[in-house]
Amino acid sequence: MSLIDEQLDFSRVADTFLAHGSMQSPAFLDGRLCARLALADITADTWLEEVCAALGVEQPNSREDGEVLLAWRRQALDALAAPELNFEPLLPDDLFSLAERAHGLQEWTQGFLEAIVEAGGQSDDWSPALREVLEDLGSLVNLEIELEDNAENENDLFALTEHGRMAAMLLYTEQHPGQPQVERVENPEGDDTVTPPSQTH
Repeated sequence: MSLIDEQLDFSRVADTFLAHGSMQSPAFLDGRLCARLALADITADTWLEEVCAALGVEQPNSREDGEVLLAWRRQALDALAAPELNFEPLLPDDLFSLAERAHGLQEWTQGFLEAIVEAGGQSDDWSPALREVLEDLGSLVNLEIELEDNAENENDLFALTEHGRMAAMLLYTEQHPGQPQVERVENPEGDDTVTPPSQTH
């Protein structure tokens, strides 16, 4: 199966990091990726350069590793632009402890907000709803997260994750009026290509 069709999860990307000698979590870079895609896009080449710099390498170890890193970007962009509003941050899943998942969300939030600050911070044109959810995320960055595995904490983490999800989707939709809206055209080989709404070149 082509990586274009494969749904990448946190563990797959983390394994690719490990293959490059990095123990860092992909969550921080995913937060940066989502914010940058929402604000002004980030090209595939630029994204690959940023990830390689974070991993301390000049280029991916293999073609397959490079495909994983590029598919990561494409997956995030497709989800942010999809009319189904099914975007999900790349975070540790249920295989990880609640504390590890909470820490992953915190790292994702740090990356997301850092990219916004680097781009110039909040805009006067942003809606009150977007501003509010970003403020909520800002408070999450400074929380001491040591969660025990129980139903109450599970629900709290779910709610916080929803804040991150909504922040990314709100930021994308406000920066891309009329979206999420993409046309998927299936070519004769069966590969999906994404055609953005009409653009002038």
